Amino acid sequence: MKKILIYSSNICPYCIAAKRLLENLNLKFKEKVIDNQPSLKNEMYNISNGRNTVPQIFIGDKHVGGYDDLKLIYENGELMRLIDE
Repeated sequence: MKKILIYSSNICPYCIAAKRLLENLNLKFKEKVIDNQPSLKNEMYNISNGRNTVPQIFIGDKHVGGYDDLKLIYENGELMRLIDE
């Protein structure tokens, strides 16, 4: 099972929604909160092809994108396949 990483903010409703979706599926994830952490924000920016909004979600080495992207792959039935690859 691939690891899930979420760059997030404590005040972001999309971050909360993404974490809730994963928690409802009993999936564990690592969270990096970028609030007041310029180095983490730069790290996220660099590995997400210049995206500077949260959440930014990664499954293994694959950049999934934000909450809408995560929800789409979940609804298409691709999320679990991607995690289990």
